[in-house]
Amino acid sequence: MGVQRLWGRVADRLRSAARSGRSPAIAALDIGTEFAKALVLSVETDPDARLVGVVHGSGRQRQGLAHMQSGTVSDIDAVVANCRVAMDEAGAMAGRRPTAAVIGIAGELVKGATSMLTMRRDDPRASLGEPELERIVMRAQEAALHEAEQRIRWESGMDRLDVRLVHAAIVEMRIDGYPVSNPIGFTGAQVELHLFNAFAPMVHLGALQSVANALDLELLGVIAEPYAVATCLDPGELGDAGAVFVDIGGGTTDVALVRGGGIAGTKMLALGGRAFTKGLAERLGVSFADAEAAKLAIGSVDRPEVAGALLEDARIWRSGVELMIEDLSGGELLPRRILLCGGGADLPQVRAVLDEDGWWNRLPFARRPKVRALAPDEVVGLRDATGALGTRQDVTPMALAHQALILDAGASAVDRAMRGVVRELAL
Repeated sequence: MGVQRLWGRVADRLRSAARSGRSPAIAALDIGTEFAKALVLSVETDPDARLVGVVHGSGRQRQGLAHMQSGTVSDIDAVVANCRVAMDEAGAMAGRRPTAAVIGIAGELVKGATSMLTMRRDDPRASLGEPELERIVMRAQEAALHEAEQRIRWESGMDRLDVRLVHAAIVEMRIDGYPVSNPIGFTGAQVELHLFNAFAPMVHLGALQSVANALDLELLGVIAEPYAVATCLDPGELGDAGAVFVDIGGGTTDVALVRGGGIAGTKMLALGGRAFTKGLAERLGVSFADAEAAKLAIGSVDRPEVAGALLEDARIWRSGVELMIEDLSGGELLPRRILLCGGGADLPQVRAVLDEDGWWNRLPFARRPKVRALAPDEVVGLRDATGALGTRQDVTPMALAHQALILDAGASAVDRAMRGVVRELAL
């Protein structure tokens, strides 16, 4: 079923539930390497007539060591079982069962980048309509898809890897140099589009669709997790200066660059909290479980050999993050803020290596960047009715819930054009 048709069916169901007096529920599912995390939320209206997402339930279940690899599903049945436990916990807390879900996607072969397309219109005096807008967006996406295919195939070493567009968003749009948020009805000779696209191998998308089907959830959207995190704050909080977002998960670290009011691109590194644990287990000659316990206790237990090993691995991790930030910068000046989230953000050695001198001088920072960790309550447009979401690990599922809120509210011509293109390129 196409994305646009599917969303129409889901939206009708949500509106019907709202008319009947029941608050419709949507799930946000973060299938991480260490944990499957689920939120159940409803879209409601606040006293100022603004849409707000209210989180009524949350749940999580630890993944097995062989269930996920580098942020991607490697055992569908096991991951489905883990997600079902997390969903059941969230649904029981919320007292309602969601019928649709937004699922996050990460992994080193998921590629996200912002590209620009400038094209001249055939008739500058004609008002721009939805069919023309969709044609413009399709042209930009086809070029971006070809580039992503080449890159993913080169990195994976597979010549015939099937790559699909999974997520797209218009970052900025201008007509004859003037910025517009809704271009429908405007006249002009030249249209300029800045588009964020996320592409992934079809095998990854198929696994996520299988998870949704097994949980009896209609898949409302697959969202690139670094994009969700990078767009979860109030735009006024970031301003034009922007920030570098670093999400340290169990299997991967996602980096996103936001500047000039839009997302410039994302990168993923196949190093996360699990790599720290494995390194610690090898150095100390202990089991993975004992190494994980030692890592989690490092903030409260004085063990110099553990702290030293983690610091050494954190510097290796930082080298990878440094390369990703350099690639995203394109040689242009970087924002002064680095915002952390994910379970790895609580590791003291991560913050320590980012506070060190030397590494940031090699990048186009004007001055030492300010590093701080994000909190779940900073995600805009959401209210936590559970009172249970307070850790760095909760930022990513909250960011996905924010995307669910946007999908529910979005009905503009730009949204329809983007959904139509995603539908065509995802088939």
